[in-house]
Amino acid sequence: MNTLDIKKMSTIERLQIMEALWDSLLYEDTEIESPEWHRDILDERKGKIESGNAKFISLEELKASRKS
Repeated sequence: MNTLDIKKMSTIERLQIMEALWDSLLYEDTEIESPEWHRDILDERKGKIESGNAKFISLEELKASRKS
C-alpha cells in the first residue's frame, strides 16, 4: 500500500486503518523512547506554567485563530 492507495480510501476507511495501527502498537512490548526535543518542549511549557507566564485559550479561540 502506498500514499496514492491511501488517498483513494474514504475518510472512514483511513480512520479504521489508523485505529488498527494504534491497536497493533499498543500490545507490543517494544518501548519507543521519545526524542529529547519532546522533553525540552515539555520542560519549557512546565516552566511557563510554574512562572505564571503561560497563556491558556479555549478550543473555540484556537479554532478561530486557525481560520484567520
